Amino acid sequence: MSRSDPSSQEPCQNRRAERCSWLRLTLKRSQQEAAASSAMTATSDNFFNAYAIFLGASLGQMAWVSGLPQLFGAISQLLSVWLASHFSRKQFIVACAGLQALVVMAMGAVAAFRPDEGVWIFIGLAALYHGFINLIQPHWRAWMGAIVPERRRGAFFAARTRLTMGASLSVFFIGGGILTLTDSAGMAWLGFSLLFSIAAMGRFVSARLLWLMHDPEPRYPRERGVFVRTLKNFAGAWKDKTFRHYSLFVAGMQAMVAISAPFFAVYMLEGLKFTYLEFVFASVASICTQFVTLRFWGRFSDLYGNRLVMIITSSLIPSLPLLWLFSDNYGYILAIQAFSGFAWSGFTLSTANYLYDIRPFRSDFATYAALQAALSAGLVFVGAMFGGLIASHAADFLAWSGWDLASPIFVVFLVSTLLRTLVTAWFIPRSVEPKVRPRPQLLQLIFRIRGFNAISGVALDFLTVVKKRKD
Repeated sequence: MSRSDPSSQEPCQNRRAERCSWLRLTLKRSQQEAAASSAMTATSDNFFNAYAIFLGASLGQMAWVSGLPQLFGAISQLLSVWLASHFSRKQFIVACAGLQALVVMAMGAVAAFRPDEGVWIFIGLAALYHGFINLIQPHWRAWMGAIVPERRRGAFFAARTRLTMGASLSVFFIGGGILTLTDSAGMAWLGFSLLFSIAAMGRFVSARLLWLMHDPEPRYPRERGVFVRTLKNFAGAWKDKTFRHYSLFVAGMQAMVAISAPFFAVYMLEGLKFTYLEFVFASVASICTQFVTLRFWGRFSDLYGNRLVMIITSSLIPSLPLLWLFSDNYGYILAIQAFSGFAWSGFTLSTANYLYDIRPFRSDFATYAALQAALSAGLVFVGAMFGGLIASHAADFLAWSGWDLASPIFVVFLVSTLLRTLVTAWFIPRSVEPKVRPRPQLLQLIFRIRGFNAISGVALDFLTVVKKRKD
């Protein structure tokens, strides 16, 4: 039979048309899933601290709210590959998403019923919440890498980022409005119950859309010794001196940030008596600045290198808690938050790019990223616990020392400033400018914006690397 015989080409054409059909539908549902899941992530990233304050969390408990979920999430990500090897990938992701929605519903129930140990129950639920996120993340990343065509990845993830940002900010504003209205009526519990109900419904819709998506590689081949091999890869990566210094720097900085991070919300909501809507606007000032300046820092790093951006921004970050001591004017707070967003966007982007550049050629990037993330999570937990200890004794320290500070929380801010400065001073002489690897355009390929936080910046998630198109 001739190769040009139409009858021989027809099955291929049918298969190609069938593949195009499920691919278009799956990509469409993935974008819809991004909007649905944003209802949950906007709530968790920015209202958890406010919720803990509403439940009556002590300063020490605020540290647990910040630290324990990060630690639990890191452990979950390390176990993720081993657990998923026992299930279909899509079934595993959907099951975790459904369970996560139930966890968020339980948070809303805690607001409604206010049990005696409500704060600790919420801390446990927050740990489960972050555990499910980190169980899902590596497999979602692999799934998207398998279905999104290389030539469309840039446009697809750029559009997904814009959609996620728009939906998240909308939910963030709506949540602030709901909480302000219900709080003014003395029913803040109702506001939080509604907020977490909206978040849970968004996640249930997200799980349904994930279930309807097509997975061309439904099951990982089960392998023996995956976990042990991963630990050996970690040990090999840690022998790299440049990577070791970088990891200790990033993890150390995040740990020093964690000392003060939970207490900005405490200061705004309890010290300055912000309404929830004012709290949202103060947070958005940082978030929007991060998004706006991310592209600027990308161009700057392309011209002058990521090391210089890391040095500049890591020199700015120590001053951020200190600036809160000088005024409680609302306009001034907004300006501080905007400046914070400027510094954090450059730091987040440059450290992510730097990690990609310093890994040995042809090595497994995922191993380096996972090890750095696990180290950061462990030190964030330590930093948060240390911050809680300082906050719990700050009032006694001020009474003993005779210092005249407007709030005991300022002691935490000062300690965080000092320790951030020491981390920066340690790293600068040890930093090196690595050989830059060719990278696709900013925000189009290597990274997607996974989430954002008003205090510690946008969260960038590595996806994949392909050649940049000439056209």
